[in-house]
Amino acid sequence: MHDKDNMKKWIKKRQNKTKGMPSAVLLSILIHGGLFLLAGMLVVFTVVKKEEQKFEPPKLIERPKMKLKKPKVKVKKTSKPKPTTRIVTKINRANMPEIQLPEMSGLSTGLASGLGGFDLMPSFDEVSIFGGEQSIGNDFRGALYDLKRNRQGKGMSMGSDQFRLVIRKFVRNGWDASVLAKYYVSPSSLFTTHFMIPLIPAPLFVDAFGSPETEAYFFFLKYKGDLVYTEDIKFRFWGMGDSYMMVRVDGKDVLVAGWDAHDSVFDWWKSSSADNRKYFLANQAMTVGDWIALKAGKPVEMEILFGEWNGGSSAAILLVEVDGVEYPKNKQGGPILPAFRTEEFSLDLREQIQGGFPKNEASLTTGPVFRDYKLPSEGVVNHADALELEPDSPKVPVDASIKGKLRAWILSDGRSVEASFEAIIGGNVLLKNAKGKSVKIPQDLISGEDLKLIQLSTPPTLGISFSKTSKQRSYPETISDQIPSSFYFDFSATIKQTSTGSYDQELTAELFVIGAEVDGNNHTLLAYEKNKFFLTEDNQRRYSLRCKTVEVTNYLVGTWWSGGIVQRGERYATFLVVISDANGNIISHKTPRKWLFEHLENLRKIPIGKHMDKTCTRVAPTPPKALLY
Repeated sequence: MHDKDNMKKWIKKRQNKTKGMPSAVLLSILIHGGLFLLAGMLVVFTVVKKEEQKFEPPKLIERPKMKLKKPKVKVKKTSKPKPTTRIVTKINRANMPEIQLPEMSGLSTGLASGLGGFDLMPSFDEVSIFGGEQSIGNDFRGALYDLKRNRQGKGMSMGSDQFRLVIRKFVRNGWDASVLAKYYVSPSSLFTTHFMIPLIPAPLFVDAFGSPETEAYFFFLKYKGDLVYTEDIKFRFWGMGDSYMMVRVDGKDVLVAGWDAHDSVFDWWKSSSADNRKYFLANQAMTVGDWIALKAGKPVEMEILFGEWNGGSSAAILLVEVDGVEYPKNKQGGPILPAFRTEEFSLDLREQIQGGFPKNEASLTTGPVFRDYKLPSEGVVNHADALELEPDSPKVPVDASIKGKLRAWILSDGRSVEASFEAIIGGNVLLKNAKGKSVKIPQDLISGEDLKLIQLSTPPTLGISFSKTSKQRSYPETISDQIPSSFYFDFSATIKQTSTGSYDQELTAELFVIGAEVDGNNHTLLAYEKNKFFLTEDNQRRYSLRCKTVEVTNYLVGTWWSGGIVQRGERYATFLVVISDANGNIISHKTPRKWLFEHLENLRKIPIGKHMDKTCTRVAPTPPKALLY
């Protein structure tokens, strides 16, 4: 019974405890929640109430002011830079790479008009009589057409009559390019400012357009460009074409020239001049064209076509007669007319042209220049123009001989000897003092600078040998037998020390290769090479100097009906080798022609490929003899 009462008391006590726990837990939660809420309010309150920092700018500093002076030069508000009408820059192609200027757009009026006349004029030094690879803007672009081959270069059937009929159809159809669409055209173009191609073998025509494989007959060259002049002008062309030439200006055929053999096919145009085919130029009578009137500054399209049908000698010559101008007379009594050109001839180009024409048949320095601007010096002939030679190289001071002259010799051990140099004997330097006493000093005791003076004063003995090898060039066969005779030459010189002893100083070798005119008395500089070298044990104290391969060509021009055949061109003639020391002193030379060495300073000024007389003074090529008078 007692145990039951105890058990009841324990159960009741547990029940009371269980009922009170939710209130305690709730109270605990409320207390903790209140604490968290209070903490959050404190944090928010702190952040919100924190004052922001205000930026205060630094106080202004008083700086001294300068009083500006008024400019003394008055500047107009409306003034604008004047546009440049033309800037001509001459480029030396041998030393500078080709530069292409990007197209420029979006320029202001003044600047755009100034740059609009900006042209880079390439040097004509390497431009052939057919033109060059670069355009100067006011020139004619030409290509080679071969009517014996199709567009892919494969052979096609072609005869003389058919060839002339194709040209007739092309011209009579308004120079319609579609007529020539199936025939071969050269991949390369040339740009020319003139049409003054003297009588030369037809294979040289196709050579100029990089088509040496082309058989030189049934072909023609076609050029196209703008014809423009600075003033109103009335003029007409005089021309000759071997075998033919045709000129079209502003959609109208103004000249058709050629041999009588073509007259039956090229019959749609006739000259109205009484002087037509009256006077000869090169090997043919000139045709006189129709009068042409140009308005100042207004360009019109011009096309010209000329070529060869039988593979003999060819030519294309276009001269200008201005209405109302009196011209000097030649031996035939005909006018000496100026060459048609769109740019002044350079000296080099003049020489190339003059070399193919008899004297006083045409002028290369007078007459109009057909372009849209005019230079102040235009029409002024300056025969001293400049041969366009490179300036002389600065002279290097030359040390006089030290033999027999007293001087202080510094030895490698620091000692000094007052004496004169006498000779080198067996590896020893022989010196003589003021009292006349001789003393031998080993070379290895002589200082470097003193040893250099000794070697320069006692140059080695040299042996010089010259050699040339040649290989004949073959041309494709033509109907005619007038094929050029060309050889590829390789020239070299070998210098070898023949004396004993070492020579450690730098030497310079120059090799001049000289050609001669076949039909004249002048010479040409075919090749030139210059190099520095040393004579050492490694090269067995010998050195070889080689020139680039040179092509030398001569040919026959003329036919039996033009009065005879003459040979033109050049041939190898002689050489000169010159060896100089570090101070420019010539220590050795070799040549079969004494006059070359006597005029060495002049010879050094002659450009490669140019002509000279026996004083090594530059001259024009000897013109050919007139074939018909």
